[in-house]
Amino acid sequence: MDLQLSQILVFVGLTALIAAVTIWVCARAGTSRDSEKEYFLAGGGLKWYFVAGSITLTNLSTDQLVGMNGNQMALLAWWELAAVVGLIMLCFVFIPVYYKYQCTTTTELLERRYNNKHIRALISILFLAGNIFIFLPAILYGGSLFMQQMFGIESVNIYYIAIAFAVVGSAYAIFGGLRAVAVSDTFSGILLLCLALLVVWVALKAINFDFSDIPIERLSMIGSYDSPIPFATLFTGMLFIQMFYWSTNQTITQRAMASPSVKEAQKGILAAAGIRLLIVPPIIVIPGIISYKLYGDIGDAAYGRIVGDLLPGFLSGAFAAAIAAAVLTTFNSILNASAALWVCDIHETYIKKDPNIKRLSFWVSIVMVLLAFIMFPVFQNSESLINKVQEFYGYLSMPILSAFIVGLLFKNVNANAVIIGVIFGVALYAFFLNVWPTLPGGNYIHMMAVTLISSICVSLFLNRFLFGQKAKWDAHEVFSKRP
Repeated sequence: MDLQLSQILVFVGLTALIAAVTIWVCARAGTSRDSEKEYFLAGGGLKWYFVAGSITLTNLSTDQLVGMNGNQMALLAWWELAAVVGLIMLCFVFIPVYYKYQCTTTTELLERRYNNKHIRALISILFLAGNIFIFLPAILYGGSLFMQQMFGIESVNIYYIAIAFAVVGSAYAIFGGLRAVAVSDTFSGILLLCLALLVVWVALKAINFDFSDIPIERLSMIGSYDSPIPFATLFTGMLFIQMFYWSTNQTITQRAMASPSVKEAQKGILAAAGIRLLIVPPIIVIPGIISYKLYGDIGDAAYGRIVGDLLPGFLSGAFAAAIAAAVLTTFNSILNASAALWVCDIHETYIKKDPNIKRLSFWVSIVMVLLAFIMFPVFQNSESLINKVQEFYGYLSMPILSAFIVGLLFKNVNANAVIIGVIFGVALYAFFLNVWPTLPGGNYIHMMAVTLISSICVSLFLNRFLFGQKAKWDAHEVFSKRP
């Protein structure tokens, strides 16, 4: 498809409008005297609709729209359906605890529970590694690939598009803080969800609602042994992946921690769960399935191709603006969360207690963006963007989750035992990912569940027999409503 002037004008106009509205809303909002709370938690003033909008669009970016549609099968909808369980856990289990302990970062909870700053720093470093070397490059690649396919500009070097996304996304995070990120997320999310549903409708009309000639395995929700999501994994690693991502991941939980009260945060989380259940599943699988019928097996290029071919010029320009907004807001959300982890968990603890928050975040963000491009070629050469993201993140997610589970359920646990358990989990998953796939039962989602349970067991075993401490059940105290 040739690039049209109407596409460019609509794309630029809507992108500028979202930025202008974001600036206007943020300028009218009051600010907190606490610079750290203002920059990383929007002064604790996010209303439920901004929480819902920001959670939705922070997660819903090109790794979902491009990556999941790129699998061209219904099975990938399980990631989003299972996400509802993760959001419910965040709403009723984790968020009350974060507010009870008055946390700025999720990892601050670990320091409080273990009375040890080093475990907080270790988990922050793991989160940062995942953000920098997995999520940021995946988002940049997915967004850039979509723009290439939709605008038909394959001749433009994909790195140039990625650099443009990185520069603009960094500006939001660096100069606006979480408030600007959340507001832009919400307005961009409304635009994206509406247009994504329109794409579903237009794609269905393009095949006259006729799914014949599409292989049954691409329409089935029951994954076979060798599929991306074998059915049995829904009851093993899938549940733990959702618990980790939605309930302990700073990038997501930071939005809910920025409300004035637990109830306000919970309203936003439940609204996000409703969107995840009713709207997101069809938009991340139906266009991909239809693209298989129209074009064959074209992988991650499917979504950009179908949008570019089926939407008229002015609407495809609008959709490009919505996708660009999704890329930018997810990118800047991760940058802001990563800066919070570095500043609050590492810099203030080990380097300088009272830094200039904005200036430090500026330089930290620049370094993170530059490092993210190191992994860009890995995702560029992968068969499936979303599968590669999930597979890689297993190195970190389950070991991190083990530290949270032990810390929330038990007291009198030596932090060093948990640190060793976390490191063991990283090494164990590396073994599973690089050796076990050649053996029976080698799906990485199953192996993530095994990694989690093993890390917990190692931590408790070492606590008892190496450090001589007996863990005591403490869940009733942690999850009580008392401050």
